[in-house]
Amino acid sequence: MSEAQTIADHQETPKVLGGVVPYLMVSGASKAAEFYTEAFGAEEVFRQPEDESGRTMHIHLYLHGGSLMLCDAYPEYGQSLQGHAGYTLTLSVEDVDGWWARAVGAGMQVKLPLERMFWGERYGQVQDPFGVTWAIVGK
Repeated sequence: MSEAQTIADHQETPKVLGGVVPYLMVSGASKAAEFYTEAFGAEEVFRQPEDESGRTMHIHLYLHGGSLMLCDAYPEYGQSLQGHAGYTLTLSVEDVDGWWARAVGAGMQVKLPLERMFWGERYGQVQDPFGVTWAIVGK
């Protein structure tokens, strides 16, 4: 990420894509952005600089036609890290085998193997190293 792409340089922020935009607070947002680039082919389009502790308050990724936002926890400002539970981020894709292989190859842990489901599509769940569950679904 070049310095020309940070708010500190007063550049315009990238367009937010998609309807509902997940904003994930993780431990290690910079590492998560790198991981999602490898696992899902995400493109980093914006990043706030890291502080002296290596935390960042905002990273914007484009992932499969939508936006995904990331940040680190800032407990000193009332933003403490919580466990990731009660939701699944779902990627509906054409090449389900390719997406699955890339995600697992990058280090995602299989929670539910990819298989044909009763509704006719192939579906599986993986968990990333940051505790987020992802579903990959397609024909």
